[in-house]
Amino acid sequence: MITDIDAEIICERESHKGIIIGKGGSMLQKIGSEARTDIEKLVGTRVNLQIHVKVKNNWRESDVLVKNFGYDKKNLD
Repeated sequence: MITDIDAEIICERESHKGIIIGKGGSMLQKIGSEARTDIEKLVGTRVNLQIHVKVKNNWRESDVLVKNFGYDKKNLD
């Protein structure tokens, strides 16, 4: 059995997106590989992990976005 997971990494600026992806996608590949290993241990099955990096400008300033991402704004600072 394989568990399919689609995940998003949300950052605030386009420049952050480049840092997360890394040169030639190397950083995103490392993030995905380590996350996949941790998730497989957690769920007990093989995992097909798809990660997308998206920019939402100043998302930490939006009460709605902060709440939608599962955070409490008081704990972000």
